[in-house]
Amino acid sequence: MTTPVLELRGAARVHGSGTTAVHALRGVDLQVAAGELVAVMGPSGSGKSTLLAIAGGLDTATSGEVLVEGVPLSGLDGSGLAQLRRRAVGYVFQELNLLPALTAVENVALPLELDGTRARDARTAALRVLDELGMSGLAGRFPDDLSGGEQQRVAIARALVGERRLVLADEPTGALDSVTGEGVLELLRGRCDAGAACVLVTHEARLAGWADRVVFLRDGLVVDEARAEVLA
Repeated sequence: MTTPVLELRGAARVHGSGTTAVHALRGVDLQVAAGELVAVMGPSGSGKSTLLAIAGGLDTATSGEVLVEGVPLSGLDGSGLAQLRRRAVGYVFQELNLLPALTAVENVALPLELDGTRARDARTAALRVLDELGMSGLAGRFPDDLSGGEQQRVAIARALVGERRLVLADEPTGALDSVTGEGVLELLRGRCDAGAACVLVTHEARLAGWADRVVFLRDGLVVDEARAEVLA
């Protein structure tokens, strides 16, 4: 049996303790295979962003286990987690987290350069992804000189650059018009078809229709799962 790219085994995340404890995730089991796009839906506060955070090693599970390509994240130190994020995991944040002192192409190339790729090669790869998102003409601009939608596309390009085996996207089309949003989902779908595993958090059933499966969260629990075509 092929090892899933992402696997959550009874993953739970509790913030605080005692009577003030907040159970963001409550024993979630989830597997995402190479080539698969899984959409995660649910109301605000259901645990969607927490699920992505622990899947990408940005937060740790209070109990249970998270594995990326069979490697338990609990066994990695800070350096190991940082290396994993640079090499294997692409993450689209709701807050975007672009560096204002770097141009669009420099923001996109940064993960590759930090991992030792030559600057010229990193820039070439970054420009290629920006071009796929219709942003090549704005590659030299700084984030403050870009619109919200343009900044979002730069953040998406940064998550997709290089050989990312796991792509985690938290509402990646939130600041985009419907046509551009569909283009982003088409690009994510293409990455999955090329062998990556992708997890997409979205509120829109229309966008979830690009996925192979849709997982529904409520109060930190997986309450349902469906093939995406059921939503069409």
